Amino acid sequence: MPHKEQPKWTEIEHLPEWDEEFYEVYTARKHGKWLMLKTLRPELRDNEEYVAMIEKEFDVRYNLAHPNIVMINDFEEVPGLGMCIITDDVYGDSLRKIINDGKADEDILKKVTTQLVEAMEYIQTNHIVHHTMTADRIIFTDKIHNLKVIDVGFDQHNHLTDTSTSEDIYNFGVILSDLLDHLPEGTGGSHLRKVAQRCMDPDPKRRYRDIQDLKMAISNRSNNRLYIIIIVFLSLMIIILAWLNSSKAPESETEKIVEAKELIK
Repeated sequence: MPHKEQPKWTEIEHLPEWDEEFYEVYTARKHGKWLMLKTLRPELRDNEEYVAMIEKEFDVRYNLAHPNIVMINDFEEVPGLGMCIITDDVYGDSLRKIINDGKADEDILKKVTTQLVEAMEYIQTNHIVHHTMTADRIIFTDKIHNLKVIDVGFDQHNHLTDTSTSEDIYNFGVILSDLLDHLPEGTGGSHLRKVAQRCMDPDPKRRYRDIQDLKMAISNRSNNRLYIIIIVFLSLMIIILAWLNSSKAPESETEKIVEAKELIK
């Protein structure tokens, strides 16, 4: 009997809890490999405006490459679903679910204050316009709990406005504050609570200027401290150079006297 060719796509399953405003999200196997699919909601699939929107999102995200951002593999037709953005499988729980289930711990906190911040910096460096960063859009993969940001962006500009950057910092503060509220008192140190409060300051001018400032604050350092270290170092160098020059002065004068005597002879 001839070998029956296996279907390309199998075990397609809708994940309603992952759905977005304009999209449905599915998990499926492609040639046996688990992947995730993102496609327009059925009522939008024939709308040219939304078709152009998903195509643009694919174009924007396809060349992004960061270990804490869900990567896009392809954009293709899937039977029964239409054109789909294909991404790696990121099976796991959202930060929102982890918090709600009381499973947040110091490891989660550490990854939010490092991996999430690194992902945000990468997004901003590449001028990606994205939806509001929330705990629902942050996934911790099963078993190793690696942080992955989903629904990263839908447009790319030549630069991001100060408002966009400030909003990212504000939303990070909301996420951090929420996480700290659900951890044992004192976890992470009081300075992280202060970081969250400054991120959420109603006055954007009082928030951290950029991700670099935020990273320094999280590590409990500041630009002022760095400036002080530099000033102290330069001051010491000036003192050392002055001392070296002064120690050579007598020798120089002696040499001049010797030279004068030689001329007289």
